[in-house]
Amino acid sequence: MENQNPLQNGALEGAAGNGGRSGDGSALIFLGTGCSSAVPNAMCLIQPSDPPCQILLIEEILMCNSSLLIDYCSSDGIRNYIIIDVGKTFREQVLRWFTFHKIPRVDSIVLTHEHADAILGLDDIRAIQPHSPTNDIDPTAIYLTRHSMDGIATKFPYLVQKKLREGQEVRRVAQLDLKIIEEHYDKPFVASGLTFFPLPVMHGEDYLCLGYLFGEKCKVAYISDVSLISKNGAGQLDLLILDCLYKKGSFNVHLCLPQTLEAIKRICPKRALLIGMTHEFDHHKDNEFLMEWSEREGIHIQLARDGLRVPIDL
Repeated sequence: MENQNPLQNGALEGAAGNGGRSGDGSALIFLGTGCSSAVPNAMCLIQPSDPPCQILLIEEILMCNSSLLIDYCSSDGIRNYIIIDVGKTFREQVLRWFTFHKIPRVDSIVLTHEHADAILGLDDIRAIQPHSPTNDIDPTAIYLTRHSMDGIATKFPYLVQKKLREGQEVRRVAQLDLKIIEEHYDKPFVASGLTFFPLPVMHGEDYLCLGYLFGEKCKVAYISDVSLISKNGAGQLDLLILDCLYKKGSFNVHLCLPQTLEAIKRICPKRALLIGMTHEFDHHKDNEFLMEWSEREGIHIQLARDGLRVPIDL
């Protein structure tokens, strides 16, 4: 892993990121930075194009569904692990990055919405919970909207079922403590000691999705699925983590690079990292372009990558 920049009181400083926890402070770990279908695209593998997809020529590029793990160390030294979204590739993310960064558990989950790339890994939460054949364990808190709750009840009815039916066998499943975010989204909530402010955004004209603002010393906004964004009212952000699906053009339910850059210019964070990319992006070449953009506009911006660890003072 290359050297990475922490955010401490809004400043950028150099720090090594060679696996495991460096230092005792908080950090953001990008478990996934890819789109819903992940990268590489399966069609590029089973029906290769001529010339071949360029991303297949870069062996180390593998991008899972967008997901962020917050390694939060509070002022009293207590460490908690909060994950935003648990998508289709969650098990792979655990195998790759929980081991690499020495993440021992998940204390709470925060969901942005109920699409497959945000919730289909919920069944695998049981694999990182203490083993109990009778499900006699403390559940993992999960913060979500009522709409997401309804989606999970449809896709995973056994995860929301509170009591067994008469004659129903006990089967080991993930134990979740479902906590509904108030519908007006104007009140913060606290997950494992960290305060989150919901940021409702449109994910297409017909669908409301949540982003989140968190951090007291450094303000971070995480907005993974959005098609239209306006300037935030929370003052200048230290870090904006923002959706960016395609390199060119536009798309009806996601921002693409031209719209993402315009949004970043309007919001004017100190730093921005992009997520949700398809296989169109070449991290090396496109980060060179973004570096030039950063120097011109005065806002540091780069493509995030799976496994990236950003130390930050929350």
